[in-house]
Order: sequence, then C-alpha cells, then structure tokens
Amino acid sequence: MIYYVEDDTNVRDLALYALKHAGLETRGFDSAEPFRQALQEQLPDLVLLDIMLPGTDGLELLEELRADGRTAHLPVMMLTAKGTEYDKVLGLDAGADDYLAKPFGMMELVSRCKALLRRAGRGTAAAAGSAGAAEESAELLRCGVVELDLAAHEARCDGVSLDLTLKEFDLLAKLLREQGHALTRAQLLEDVWDISYVGETRTVDTHVQTLRRKLNAASSGAGNLVQTIRGVGYRIKDGS
Repeated sequence: MIYYVEDDTNVRDLALYALKHAGLETRGFDSAEPFRQALQEQLPDLVLLDIMLPGTDGLELLEELRADGRTAHLPVMMLTAKGTEYDKVLGLDAGADDYLAKPFGMMELVSRCKALLRRAGRGTAAAAGSAGAAEESAELLRCGVVELDLAAHEARCDGVSLDLTLKEFDLLAKLLREQGHALTRAQLLEDVWDISYVGETRTVDTHVQTLRRKLNAASSGAGNLVQTIRGVGYRIKDGS
C-alpha cells in the first residue's frame, strides 16, 4: 500500500493512476489530517509526500513520521516542485529515503517506488518485477558482531535484529563493503544518497549517530565499530 499526500488534484490523480496501472495499491490525500487518520487505520508500505501542502507541510509530516515509533521506519519519498540541491538536502536531512522533483515522468515515479519497496522487502509481486528483482545478491557482510544479509534485507548485531531505516541500512552496507577504509562524507553522500552537495549538511553525521545508537542498544560498545576519522569521514573496523 502506498500513501500519497498531494494537494494538487490533477498531479495526485495522475500519479495514483500510474501506480495502480503498475499493480501497486495506493491511496491519495489532499492534506495532513486525512493522511494522519489513515495511518491510524492502516500503515502503508511507502509514503509519498509533497513539500508544499496547506497547513502542515511535507517536511513537518516527515518529521512526525520519523518521531513516531510506529512509522519511523516507513520508506518516504519527497515529490515536490522544489528541485534545487538545497531543497533536496533539506528533505534528506529530515529523513527522506528518496526525492523526486516536479515535473517528473510517471514511469520514473513507478520505477522509484518499486525500488524503494523492493529494498524495504515490502510490496506485491508487481513491485518486485522481473527487471531488477534480483538486484540484491546473497552477499553476507560482517564486521565483529555486526552482520548484514543483503538478500533478506536484515541487519543483526550480536544476534539481535536491528530495526534500520532504508538509508541506515544502505549506509551500513556501504561501510561494510569498504570495511577498514576511510570514506569521506562527500563520498557517502554520493554513493548512499546520490547527491553531490558541497554546502553544509548533517545528513551523514546524523545517520551515523543514529546507527551507532542502535548498535549500542543491541550490544554494548558495538557502535564503536563505526569510527570517526578526523578530517576525513567514517569507516567501520573491528578493533578486537
């Protein structure tokens, strides 16, 4: 199930039609309140948010989702007329998993939605699709007590399952694939968030802090595996 919050009726109806035609179940909302009510009835597999909404805007809604334990880990894509790199960074800093600027093509929207659903391990068989259904390998990544199963999209720390957002999972996967190597913030932004932004953004640092906190909650001291390399960025390394 995909929830789409968009106050422009024409844009919303066209997107919902394209998604339904692709075999994806959807519901549309013109503002924050009916969207909030729907969340109480049923949690979706993916949320699409426009930034410019009457009353509560999309960024505020995103913050609400991330602050609520029931919805904190839902995949969220921002769909907005604001297409500058700065606006994209604002959305990603707030916790969005993807960002698509208007005007966007319906085929690209469907493709992005399927990719998010696939990576989250959710959605219908149509969402998996024949193209790219086997994108994730059966690779198992490990560092100390941390283990990442890419095929199952599962993360564990000392045997405890980790409840990670999509970007936290992608960040951990990137660090594990480059285990022992220092990765710059710019490199992580490029490879994990697909942006090349030279200004001020706390996206990487915020996600690293959250990742460390979740690792420590699962196993005391496990967060120390993710090391800060002063003046460079981050790496994951087993110091035992």
